[in-house]
Amino acid sequence: MIERPSVDALMAGGLADWLASQQAVRDATAARSRRISRGTMAGAVVAGLLLTLATGIGEMAFMLGLLIAGLGQAWAASVRKPVIESIKQAMNARIAAALDCTFSAQAVAGAEFQLALDHDLLPAHDKVELEDDWRGTIGAMPFSLYEAHLQEWRNSGKNRRLVTVFRGAIIAISFARRFHGVTLIERSGARLTFFGLRDSIEKNGVTLDRIKMVDPRLGDDFAIWGSDPVEARYLVHPAYVERLIELEQRFDGQKIRALFHGGQLIIIIEAKENMFESGSLDAAQDRDRMAATIAQFVALATLATEMNERPRG
Repeated sequence: MIERPSVDALMAGGLADWLASQQAVRDATAARSRRISRGTMAGAVVAGLLLTLATGIGEMAFMLGLLIAGLGQAWAASVRKPVIESIKQAMNARIAAALDCTFSAQAVAGAEFQLALDHDLLPAHDKVELEDDWRGTIGAMPFSLYEAHLQEWRNSGKNRRLVTVFRGAIIAISFARRFHGVTLIERSGARLTFFGLRDSIEKNGVTLDRIKMVDPRLGDDFAIWGSDPVEARYLVHPAYVERLIELEQRFDGQKIRALFHGGQLIIIIEAKENMFESGSLDAAQDRDRMAATIAQFVALATLATEMNERPRG
């Protein structure tokens, strides 16, 4: 089990002083970002009005205004990014050291990424961006956790654009003992067809049958598939599902799903925005953001530890 470090302990040892020394940079960056946003918004309105007066085509003016405003927001974000990244790196590195793991802003996918793809836990995509890589052990169990942003090209010609098909966390925990079969758990409706949920799916040459669970709480919210029904019912018990839901809530995510395969537990959590953003331009948020990140790892450690301690029959 990961011992929960206190925010005060993390702030000690120079981090609080370093963050305080960044206040002037934060304030100046925030002010510049606001000026850019306001200036480009005003420019978008003026450009739109002038184009409307010149051509009488309101739709074209509206599109031009949106373009200018969008470019302005991107410019403002690019101004904020290096300062926020610097603060995030310092804070997450301190959290990682306290949790006896490592943190890197750059991430590298492992075998768990392909396994998640093979079992449709991640969607097909054309572009992948990985970041915020955490690695270490929970007890004696190695784990990796990183954020993925997957995009796919949609439409064609001048309308061709990249669309986000997934953003969220990919978590892999390795156990000393292997699972006898393959078990997949996901929110109900993820594989819904016109005729309802399938009775079975085949992945990587292995047939996974839909497992009907005795506890009604599981049947309503989750669908379970497995090659070994006895093991699947044992692994996906109500207490474990409650831990999964808690983990989903801690990460402020949705559509959590998990795969028990070989000696690994792979967990996928979707998110609306970037995760692990402990850095910001608002110093008043520092402690809350650190506390939230710590709570995420404690929830993850609790889930992994309970799973590891239970015998598998």
